[in-house]
Amino acid sequence: MKISVKWLGDYVALPAVEELARKLTAAGLEIEGLERPGEALQGVVVGQIRESVQHPNADKLSVTQIDAGGPQLLQVVCGAKNFKVGDKVPLATVGTKLPNGVEIKQAALRGVDSHGMLCSAKELGLSEESSGLLILPEGLKPGLPIASALGLDDVVLEVNVTPNRPDALSHLGVAREVGVVTGVAFRPPEPKLSEAGGATADKVKVRIEDPVRCPRYAARVVENVTIQPSPQWMQDRLKACGVRAINNVVDVTNYVNLEYGQPLHAFDLDKMAGQEIVIRAARPGEKIRTLDGKERTLDADDLAICDRDHAQAIAGVMGGADSEVTGGTKRIVLESANFLASSVRRSSKRHGLHTEASHRFERGADLDAVGPAIDRAAQLIAELSGGTVASGRVDVYPGQKPARRVTLRFARVEKVLGTSVPEGECRRILGALGFQGVEEGAAQATFEVPRARVDVEREEDLLEEIARVFGYDNIRARLPRGVAELAPEPPQSEAERRLRQVLSGAGLNEVVNYSFVAPRNLEVLGGKDAPVALINPLSVEQSVMRTSLLPGLLENLSRSVRHQVERVAIHETGRAYFRDPEGGQGQRPATREVPRVAGLVWGLRSGRTWTQKDARMDFYDAKGAVEAVLHGLRVAGARFVPAEAPAWHPRACAQVLLADGTVLGHVGELHPRVTKALELPQGVFTFELDTVPLYAAAQLEPAYHALPRFPAVLRDLAVVVPVELRNDEVRRVILEVGGTLVEDALIFDVYTGKPIPEGKKNLAYAIRYRSQERTLTDGEVGEAHQRIISEVNQRLGGALRA
Repeated sequence: MKISVKWLGDYVALPAVEELARKLTAAGLEIEGLERPGEALQGVVVGQIRESVQHPNADKLSVTQIDAGGPQLLQVVCGAKNFKVGDKVPLATVGTKLPNGVEIKQAALRGVDSHGMLCSAKELGLSEESSGLLILPEGLKPGLPIASALGLDDVVLEVNVTPNRPDALSHLGVAREVGVVTGVAFRPPEPKLSEAGGATADKVKVRIEDPVRCPRYAARVVENVTIQPSPQWMQDRLKACGVRAINNVVDVTNYVNLEYGQPLHAFDLDKMAGQEIVIRAARPGEKIRTLDGKERTLDADDLAICDRDHAQAIAGVMGGADSEVTGGTKRIVLESANFLASSVRRSSKRHGLHTEASHRFERGADLDAVGPAIDRAAQLIAELSGGTVASGRVDVYPGQKPARRVTLRFARVEKVLGTSVPEGECRRILGALGFQGVEEGAAQATFEVPRARVDVEREEDLLEEIARVFGYDNIRARLPRGVAELAPEPPQSEAERRLRQVLSGAGLNEVVNYSFVAPRNLEVLGGKDAPVALINPLSVEQSVMRTSLLPGLLENLSRSVRHQVERVAIHETGRAYFRDPEGGQGQRPATREVPRVAGLVWGLRSGRTWTQKDARMDFYDAKGAVEAVLHGLRVAGARFVPAEAPAWHPRACAQVLLADGTVLGHVGELHPRVTKALELPQGVFTFELDTVPLYAAAQLEPAYHALPRFPAVLRDLAVVVPVELRNDEVRRVILEVGGTLVEDALIFDVYTGKPIPEGKKNLAYAIRYRSQERTLTDGEVGEAHQRIISEVNQRLGGALRA
């Protein structure tokens, strides 16, 4: 939004421009830049041609004597021919640098000295083309800086108005802010109309058929207008704000829009069929040629401003060419209305039209500005066109609603802002901003919100107004009340961090998938729980909440295989979602969320090399990743038990149990039924664990053990046991019987075949004996070793291998 400082000064006394910019920025209206149009014209003054003669050595040049306000005339050689003696023209004095980069120096042109340069509009950067010197108005005084003569001695503020502050999209809105932050009086204009002729209601009828999208519509009629250019002062102000001057009537509507922030439109009344204005929804397929010359097909969702027969404007966006004000217009009807912001926004986007009007209506225009703005426009049009304003105005305002009221508790000011603002200052700030006190209570007051302030709805909004005007710099910085120190990080966070580190260290890359999956991908895994369906899914492939993390990993594998990847090792931490029979009651969530970790390995164990055989990953790679997690979190006593689960192959599936028997999850080879249904390759190994019991069993703080002081004694034990007997059962017996003397027992060989009997296998263990108190004797070790052999034979049906 461009704001002219000269124009702003009509309504409020202004400080220095830099101070003004600083105060407005501090109050929330950020000044993004300052533009000084006259800066580029320094050194150019008004010059009056006192004498002109033919150049003695050049037929196309003239030698002029110029009055530049000094004691002597200046001799200037000129090549233009469109002037006469007595004209006032721009003179670039010696030393001036013009906008086009030309630097003016004293020079001799064909033997005649020239002390300056007479300029055209193009040379001054005021137009792209020119046919000669710029002839200035007669009343200008010689020597006057050209910037002042042309109204360019202005400063234009580039204000970044946020979408919630449409009240600041006008000079009056910004002037009110200036008055508040500087404490000076705000002087809005007071329209003074001279009305004559018949009543407006007899000359034009207004009917609103859609009061929701058009809550208010006002019209005024001005007759006997003469269409001509606007006066220079108005053109200068419009140009400073980036608006092109057209004619006196259209320029007034644009001027008042920039002044009040209330868009207006002027129709040629004689071109309005039935001299009637109807505000209605557009008919499907209805066409209109807008002011930009394009024919547009209206949508049924568009709100149209129509005469008796046809649409004449897209409400709040742009007028139509059929009722455009032209040089032959004699009677006009002025429109000042308010439209529903969302309706204007949709129409503007639909037709690709972003105008000064739509920019304001989309954010919320001031209902109370409709009347004053149309009166101000009618006054200016009558003054600039010689027209006559018909008596009264048609103001259709169905369903008037009272202004919002918000109560402010003065004790809340210090509590929320963190600083004390006197009650009187709070009242002054709000009153200056247009908030009128309507009710008084104990230590509180109720204020009526100006309709222009569409952003103020609650007490906190009033507190924000007080804070920004009082000055954020005046609010002392202090630490927030509450906990004096940061709360310690929960153990689960550290456990999850270590989990990720361990899996990454094991070679599994982390992935993040959607929590939404296809129902079919859960069904093939054989889950018993019915998933939670989404009411408004993105697609069928993402229509239910996952009850397992595996579908996402399997989709990652499928995509990788299609791209000819030879090795996939990935993991994911996330949540699985299950129906909660009591979910949704009170504050209880609708679903039960279970934190989990899952992993997948497939393909080559390492990359292809000529020195290494192409080995593929198997069950033990997946099991090794789980063991790495258990070791990294120092989970003691966990074990793997053969099991059957719907998603895994019966030949390679293990249940992961904690020492107390709590089931963590499963690890194994994906079932062929699943790989076939999902078109995956064979040999896919996965695991999925619940992390809540896993983290609860984790020992995040390491326990200290002193280095052993006494030597260890190593003995091997080879026992023949039934082939179905698991290693961990044998190892558990060894550790239990050995007691404090057995430090560890590691299996180092498994053998089946001759001479081992059918149905049997040989397990070989390296047992490490050590005492923390003394050096063990051979007798002590031999006795313990025999006890272990005996218990293995008796409990497990084993036999010492010969």
